[in-house]
Amino acid sequence: MVCRNLVGGEWVSPVGAELLEVRSPYTGGVIGRVPLTPLSGVSPVVEAAKKAAVGWQAVGLRERTVHLARFRALLEKNLERLAHLAASEAGKTVGEARAGLLKGLEVCDFSLALQNLDTGGAMEVSRGVTCEFRREPLGVVAGITPFNFPAMVPMWMIPTALAVGNAFILKPSEKVPLTACALGELMLEAGVPPGVFSIVHGGKEAVQGLLEHPDVQAVGFVGSSAVARRVYAEGAARGKRVLALGGAKNHLIVVPDADPALTPQAVLDSFTGCAGQRCMAASVLVAVGDVQSLLDEVARRAAALEVGPGMGALIDRASQERLEAAIARAESEGARVLVDGRGKKPQGAAWAGGHWLGPTILDHVRPDMEAAQRELFGPLISIVRVPTLSAALELEAASPYGNAASIFTTNGAVAQQVVEHARAGMVGVNVGVPVPREPFSFGGINESRFGHGDITGPGGVEFWSQTKKVTRKWTARTDGSWMS
Repeated sequence: MVCRNLVGGEWVSPVGAELLEVRSPYTGGVIGRVPLTPLSGVSPVVEAAKKAAVGWQAVGLRERTVHLARFRALLEKNLERLAHLAASEAGKTVGEARAGLLKGLEVCDFSLALQNLDTGGAMEVSRGVTCEFRREPLGVVAGITPFNFPAMVPMWMIPTALAVGNAFILKPSEKVPLTACALGELMLEAGVPPGVFSIVHGGKEAVQGLLEHPDVQAVGFVGSSAVARRVYAEGAARGKRVLALGGAKNHLIVVPDADPALTPQAVLDSFTGCAGQRCMAASVLVAVGDVQSLLDEVARRAAALEVGPGMGALIDRASQERLEAAIARAESEGARVLVDGRGKKPQGAAWAGGHWLGPTILDHVRPDMEAAQRELFGPLISIVRVPTLSAALELEAASPYGNAASIFTTNGAVAQQVVEHARAGMVGVNVGVPVPREPFSFGGINESRFGHGDITGPGGVEFWSQTKKVTRKWTARTDGSWMS
């Protein structure tokens, strides 16, 4: 596939753009090419979106959701094709890619319901005086999305931003542009007016162009914390509304009374799902007291997990080399490699060029080690042993991140203590990946989020819109309050 930008309802090759090869994480083979839009190529996209935004806002919420409903139906009709496409470029399993799309459909359902839920508000606040608020769009907005969820993360943003009346520009990761193009095709097929949904491909220059353009009113971002911080700082300095979600170092706290039938598989799925390339993956297993039998079972299942298409591949060679180096550093610092995924590859010549790392467990990791503090982003978990639940909560609270934390226990009081004291935006009880469903919004705290609010649910509605307050009075009154 050769990707192009979607500008004003037309597929356009940006002038002067270098073509970058898109390679399969599974095989290393070339599966597409994507243009790296230069800084000058961003303005035509924004200008087309700005022109379309005027008419789209005037359409009205009910009519806008008609287009979104068609788009949702096409997503469901093309679910398997999109799942295979996302898996092929991101290294996910088809099942994981399908699940991401289904989460996207869930956000779409929430946005479609806004026509009945978000009805504004009006009240007679004094004799002869009424106040009301009207929800209005911002205009042209943009979403900058990562490689690990080619469909789901864009779908966190697109439905709500469009439903409230904005024109939306998607800048997908240049590592996974193919799924974004497929979403654009479905938008056109759904009859969304030209320019209401746009795609600009590229790397840093495309991002810079969106951050600099005065007509881009808001930017949503998902990626590493380092880049999220820069995007937030630059966008906010230019007067834009920015919500930038960053990385994580998620803690799974396991106590002696944890359910032995549930816990080991939940831990394994959390740190190996999506080959560990998700911001909600388990990163640190905090072992409280004597939980050796549970740890042994996690290790046994991890060692038995077959590396290959059933587990997923790393996005590129650089990620594989970075993770292997991190494992070596942890070992040199005194950690024990309990399960070693280095050198593991699936059988068959077809996968020889892929980027693989098997499940890896580091034991006896100290809290000051890199493996306990830094997001490594792979199928790797570090075991830190502590004597008490209080010590576990102190360890979790010391992390600069704040995406997720989970407690594995059969004791309600223990669970409640973690729910109340964990310093994370999303907390799970016997859940390895505590992603809430809509309308409970997705979003972390601390260095996992730069900006205010959440990216989905009611938080997303507030982020992508603004309210206009109207106060009315028609006649003079002498029997009212100071407002009359």
